[in-house]
This record gives sequence, structure tokens and C-alpha cells, in this order.
Amino acid sequence: MHQSVEKTEQANAIREGVRALCKGFDEDYWLKLDRNSQYPTEFVQELTQSGYLSALIPEEYGGAGLGIYEAAAILEEISHSGGHPGACHAQMYVMGAVLRHGTEEQKQQYLPKIASGELRLQSFGITEPSTGTDTTNLKTTATRDGDRYLINGQKVWISRVEHSDLMVILARTTSRGKCKKKTDGMSAFIVDLPDVIGNGLTVQPIDAMINHHACELFFDNVSVPAENLLGQEGKGFRVVLDGMNAERILIAAECVGDGKYFIDKACAYAREREVFGRPIGQNQGVQFPLARSFAEIEAASLMVEKAANLFDAGQPCGAEANMAKMLASEASWRAGDACMQTHGGFAFAKEYHIERKFRETRLYQIAPISTNLILSYISEHVLDLPRSF
Repeated sequence: MHQSVEKTEQANAIREGVRALCKGFDEDYWLKLDRNSQYPTEFVQELTQSGYLSALIPEEYGGAGLGIYEAAAILEEISHSGGHPGACHAQMYVMGAVLRHGTEEQKQQYLPKIASGELRLQSFGITEPSTGTDTTNLKTTATRDGDRYLINGQKVWISRVEHSDLMVILARTTSRGKCKKKTDGMSAFIVDLPDVIGNGLTVQPIDAMINHHACELFFDNVSVPAENLLGQEGKGFRVVLDGMNAERILIAAECVGDGKYFIDKACAYAREREVFGRPIGQNQGVQFPLARSFAEIEAASLMVEKAANLFDAGQPCGAEANMAKMLASEASWRAGDACMQTHGGFAFAKEYHIERKFRETRLYQIAPISTNLILSYISEHVLDLPRSF
């Protein structure tokens, strides 16, 4: 799909605006947060007030009314600047599920407040300790009780719960054994976190390798109003699938930004650092890994663009979203490795900022879906090979 000149110019203008905003939050800002496991409250507020975090919300609800293509440009630029969009990216990809499956009442209730920053939608409650990415086998249940649902179960690696007002959660409303298809019987709900934390919901932070504010959640008869059901009961897998495709595309864009960050850093250092009387960037052993990484990032960027355009056009994009995420995450990791190698021992010094970004970008070969599961998806759904599990 070819990009219109107008759309490309708009995306470029967005990039320039985000780049200017990020200058107020330099690498030292992110380093301090990383060292102290703090949330970038000021950055998220600025991003919200500038309208970037509400990019996907339609104009009638107070947003910019843009698409995943433009949202991808925003997150890519944050990564490229040395920032960490993981602090707020969920608001964009969860929005895809709300916009496509929310009722008009739900949109009127939540979207204007999310657009203004009065409410944060920062969490997606899917992963569980015993199921991981085997989503259809999840154990958390939601049982109808009059005009409410009672949620019981456990979730893990759910990010930003402590910094969010709303969460979209997936739970079984019908046991898997009673469903014709394993993807049936699951339902999605919008959860008002301030109402339930400490009132049935226990939040336990996880001390992790990166500053992602991940938590383990324990649900004990958590009461959620029936009107908070997102989409149809038993059809929640389709609801979160839209969010998952958006998530893969947007995280792929972040990885493209990481890759560009690593290449810029490495090339700048390679031009200046002299060993044996000449810049190390003159050596092909330094040049070639960086040149290869640049080519790989450019190729991954094109796949992100293709997937985003398909998503915005309402066309199937599962394969493209998965391939974009896989290619971009692998390319950013290799670019990070080349950047580390170029800097040598200095790459391990926190003041150079590389090791933080190196840790952050490594996550995306595992989350939100592992590379092997993407390869399995492509094998079965694109190449028509027999299902392996």
C-alpha cells in the first residue's frame, strides 16, 4: 500500500513535534528514572497535554482522530530520542480495542477523559502465570452475578497498573470445555482500578530487568459492573486481538526507533573515537555491522508501515503485524549489539545510556509475543503448514 504525500508530510510533522518535546526529557532524565524505578509522570503529562497520547481517539471525543500509522511515528520518535515509550504505549494499543468494540456509552464515558488526561488507560490484563501466551487456556474467570461480574484469578507481567485508572482485562465467562472453539467463552472488561485495588484486587510489583512497572495481580471476587463488558460476552478474544495487532505494530515502531538510536550513537562515537592514530569508524570491522543494521532497520520500518496501513484500512493484518514486530525487534537487538561492540567497555557505563536501551529493546523478542510463536503463526496461517501445537 502506497502512502499519500499528505499522510507522509503529516507523519513527518508529528515526528518533528515529538522530537522537540523529547528534548525537554533528555537521556539523563530517563537514566535517573531507571536507577530509581520511577514512573515518568512529567513526560506522560506533557505527551498528553500536547495531544500525542490521545492520537487515536476520534475528534468528537477530544482526540486527534489519527491512525496507527501516525501513532507508530510518535512512539518511534520517542525511542529514537533515547526515551522509553513503554511507560505509556498501552494507552494507544488498548485504545484500538475500545474504539472498535466499545459501546457509544462507554466511549462517551471514558474517551474524553482519557484524551484530556483526567483518566489513564495504561494496562492490558491478559497474561497469566500458568498460561503465558497460551491465551485461550487462561484460568481467570468472570461470573455473572446480577448486574455485575465477579472476577477471580491471577495475572502476571501486567504493566503500569499502579499508574493507571483503567485496565482492559480478559477472563473466561464460559469454561473452555463447554465451548465449541477454544477462542470462545472469553470476555473483555473495562476495570476501574481505583474502585477495586484493595477491594478484591491485590497488586504486587515485580522487580525486573527493565523499568517497566510490571505487576502480578490477584483477583478475589473483584466486582465489575455488567456495563463494563467490552464487546459481546464470550467474544472477548476478538476484542483483545484487535488490541494485540495494534500492540505488535506499535512496539515494532518502537524497536525501529531503538535501532535508529543505536546506529546514531555508534556512528557518532565511531567518527570521534581514535585508536592507533585513526577513527575506529574507518575500520570496516566497525563499519559493516552498523551498515547492515541500518539496512535491517530500514527494511523493518517498511513492514511496520505496511502493517499500520492495513490496520488503519480495517483489513486483516495479523501476519504483517507479527512480521513487523519480529523483524524490528531482531533488527533493534542486533543494532544494539553493534552499538555495544563499537563503544567497547564504555558501553557498560551507565552514563553512556546504551546499556539501558540495550536492556529495554531486548524485551521485545519475548514480549508481547515470542519470536518462536510468531514463526509458528506464519508457518500455519501464511505458509499453510500443519499446526505444530
